[in-house]
Amino acid sequence: MNHVTPHPPLPIRGMCRLSLTLGEHSARHLRFILRTYLGSWGMEELGDCAELALTELVTNVVRHVPDRRCELLILRRPQGLRVEVGDRCPRLPTGSAAGELAEGGRGLLIVAAVTDRFGFAPLRDGRGKTAWFECDAKGPGPATPTHSD
Repeated sequence: MNHVTPHPPLPIRGMCRLSLTLGEHSARHLRFILRTYLGSWGMEELGDCAELALTELVTNVVRHVPDRRCELLILRRPQGLRVEVGDRCPRLPTGSAAGELAEGGRGLLIVAAVTDRFGFAPLRDGRGKTAWFECDAKGPGPATPTHSD
């Protein structure tokens, strides 16, 4: 399903790819998987920010994708980490104009605040999208949204 990031050139430093149907409590389990990979790669310092960003992307699938199916890619890169969540819902995420007391609508702001880069892109077949973020190994800074990669 992932059509945004080409397969990395060899040698691959580390990768995890999962096809999932998400439930209300899936984010907790996926945070554990992400933290386990980061620990094995010696990138523990990225854990808090990456877990928060992953939680936001997974929550969007649970809330907005009718079948709740997605593909998760966790990719170790020389400069840090890239995480992608692909689904078959063609609607691209948008920021919300909801007031500060609204229950939702701040997920992309959170992802922007805790990652170095993030974005989303429609799949080439027009039947889905991939949302992604990157955290650099030296620590995240403010992110800039990108609509394609």
